[in-house]
Amino acid sequence: MDFETKKHIIECLEKDVRYDGRKKDEYREIEFKIGLIETAEGSAYVKCGNTEVIAGVKISVEKPFPDTPEDGILMVGAELLPLSNPKYESGPPDSVAIEVARVIDRGIRESKSIDTKSLCIVKGEKVWSISVDISPINDDGNLIDIGSMAAVAAILNAKFPKYENDKVDYKAKTDSLLPFNKIPVAATVLKLGNNFIIDPTELEQEAADSRLTVTITEDNKLCAIQKGGDGTLSIEDIDKMMSMAIGKSHEIRKHIKQ
Repeated sequence: MDFETKKHIIECLEKDVRYDGRKKDEYREIEFKIGLIETAEGSAYVKCGNTEVIAGVKISVEKPFPDTPEDGILMVGAELLPLSNPKYESGPPDSVAIEVARVIDRGIRESKSIDTKSLCIVKGEKVWSISVDISPINDDGNLIDIGSMAAVAAILNAKFPKYENDKVDYKAKTDSLLPFNKIPVAATVLKLGNNFIIDPTELEQEAADSRLTVTITEDNKLCAIQKGGDGTLSIEDIDKMMSMAIGKSHEIRKHIKQ
């Protein structure tokens, strides 16, 4: 981003003005739809402003990892396709896709929201594996937060497929939901100059000096934290950003529950 554009964005923020008229701590309008993908065990679509993300959950039977023979498997992946934004290219995941997936994965995993031991079928031999795939349809900023919303909503929507005689019947879903007992929420705060904002558009994201993503559960327990951007953050900055993130997480959780 050129210097003049960034300067203009920061000058507007100093006057409490954002390009789309929002307040600094305000999310764009959020819309949820669930159960859209028939071939997935669970799915969700989330639209926040002009950013649109879809997430799907596949449940399969796999061999557990050697160091956790009694635990099921959770994996989160993200694919950023050129159709969502021209800045992405086809091919292996780039650093942005890897970071989006890892931050969302870590937030869900470290929240302990999924009882992985209840996913064990035969210790050391067979466990349920939960794979969450996230893909933006249109990227206009804040993919981590919106991707996390979609992932959590898709997991809440997911149902186990029928499993008999060591075979999974994906055409027959049961009424059993995944053992998901908490709703972790990822909230990202950006610093631009001396200003802090929530839910950035792509333009605001490009102008940011630094960002902080915090994943929180209902009881304000901190599950994960990720710093991005080249700018430095003081202790006071981090305190401010975490307070904003925790405050907004309760608002987002209400959307997910609905």
